[in-house]
Amino acid sequence: MNGCETWSLTLREERRLRVSENGLLRRIFGPKRDKVTREWRKLHNGELNGVYFSPIVVWVIKLRRMRWAGHVACMGGKRGIHRVLVGKPEGKRPLGRPRLRWKENIKMDLQEVGCGGMDWNELAQDRDRWWVSAVMNLRVP
Repeated sequence: MNGCETWSLTLREERRLRVSENGLLRRIFGPKRDKVTREWRKLHNGELNGVYFSPIVVWVIKLRRMRWAGHVACMGGKRGIHRVLVGKPEGKRPLGRPRLRWKENIKMDLQEVGCGGMDWNELAQDRDRWWVSAVMNLRVP
């Protein structure tokens, strides 16, 4: 999870992370004996969530990304990291569907918490509003 703040995840990658996390949890907690049939079976996703109370890895990545976005927005345009993550690169993009950029992932995260119509850069300038409206609402459900 080192540097996951800067990852630009697609929905397919998020699904793969969830699947691998559930697979690891199934190996950790092992099979469960069914009370009715008395046979061993794998734990279902709902049962895994009931046994394991830690946040889902995708939500941790989104929370860290939102925290990092707040820092980047407050840096200003002269800092290198701000220009890399927020700026628009020169040149043409390859043919086909464009890959998601980091700032587009931030916009999608804001839509999940109900702040979809707002500009994330302006929202993050007011730290209190950013934490209350965006980051705190992104907590694990």
